[in-house]
Amino acid sequence: MSARPSVSARPPAPAHQDAAAPRTRRVLLAPITVTPSKPLTPSHLKGLLWTDVMYRATQPLAHVTYRYSHTTYHPTEQTLGFWEYLDRTQGDTDYADLSEEQIGAHYVAFRAEPDRPPAHHLQPYQDAVEQGWVHPASARILSLWAGHYRGLGLHDPGLQAHQPPGLTLDEAFTTLRAHGMCLDQRPFGGPVHLDLTRHGLPLRQIVTRDGRPNYLACALRELIPLAGDFDEIVLLYDPELDPDYQLLERVLTALGPTVRRIPVGRVPIDGRIRSARHGGDPGHHAAALLTAAHADHDADAVRLGMRLYFIAVLGPGQQQSFRPDLLRQCLGRAQRLLAAAAPADPAHLAGLLGGHRRDHTYVDPYRLTSALLGKRRAAPARDLLTEVFV
Repeated sequence: MSARPSVSARPPAPAHQDAAAPRTRRVLLAPITVTPSKPLTPSHLKGLLWTDVMYRATQPLAHVTYRYSHTTYHPTEQTLGFWEYLDRTQGDTDYADLSEEQIGAHYVAFRAEPDRPPAHHLQPYQDAVEQGWVHPASARILSLWAGHYRGLGLHDPGLQAHQPPGLTLDEAFTTLRAHGMCLDQRPFGGPVHLDLTRHGLPLRQIVTRDGRPNYLACALRELIPLAGDFDEIVLLYDPELDPDYQLLERVLTALGPTVRRIPVGRVPIDGRIRSARHGGDPGHHAAALLTAAHADHDADAVRLGMRLYFIAVLGPGQQQSFRPDLLRQCLGRAQRLLAAAAPADPAHLAGLLGGHRRDHTYVDPYRLTSALLGKRRAAPARDLLTEVFV
């Protein structure tokens, strides 16, 4: 399957995607997770809001599972290394009252270190993760994020829950070997590679020679055992990770489901796209944006306005820098849409949502949300707003 750089450029829906068809298809939404080590940035908010609207809009039309497990991705060096760094440099710090910015500052310092801890220093952390343990700093971050989720009206897929993947690494490699997709050099002291060279794709190391898995290895542990239970898997991710997600798509497709890749672009700040590992302006973080928005608008207007801006205005790409003035305009527009909302029409809702699908089962968040901003359009029905946007 080819990459889909834009979710709005697809052919019309075939007959089997009729909105009136029985709600029998099974869809798995699997967005990339955000490492719990820093504040939520506009780029993070965009991905979260995009996935939330897709999940809520597709539910009336299909059986949808939203899989978002921090447990699965804690074993990466990015997370375990940060925890080891905190314990090594901060000792028995009480993180219960620290802010996201304070913990994020430690993360920036960790990423600036020239050397990484050896694997044997991280192994006790990995063993603890498998038993459900989370470092107090990340537990604090996840607790704060849960509050932001409530403020934004986001479905919580289990931020603070222990949700282990269905396979161990060795079990995932066994499945990959059965499909001729694994080059395991561990018996010779080497790494493990995902091998899709027969499909014209490059070798990709997924476990280092000293046993450290990367994000792709963790995703395989989680998604391989789930793949057979779904008709369609939707992968939402950062465009910079497109090569890895092409590989992941190929693996999952071999296990039966249709796989859709949806890159969701980051949000530049003043024309620059910066990783959260370098820190950022606290005024652009989720807590500050929510505080400012709630100062002048009610909760429903904030939830709808955030979705109008981060989905419809910014779109799937990453060309437009964050603009507080446009966000404020969207909050005002949301207030007016809510005030003018037409009476609920449950019989019409499924058909309206189904009109924003094409050759896929999921509802396209960009097309659906953009439709609310069209000129001279009828006022949206209240059930559309309450079921999907607020």
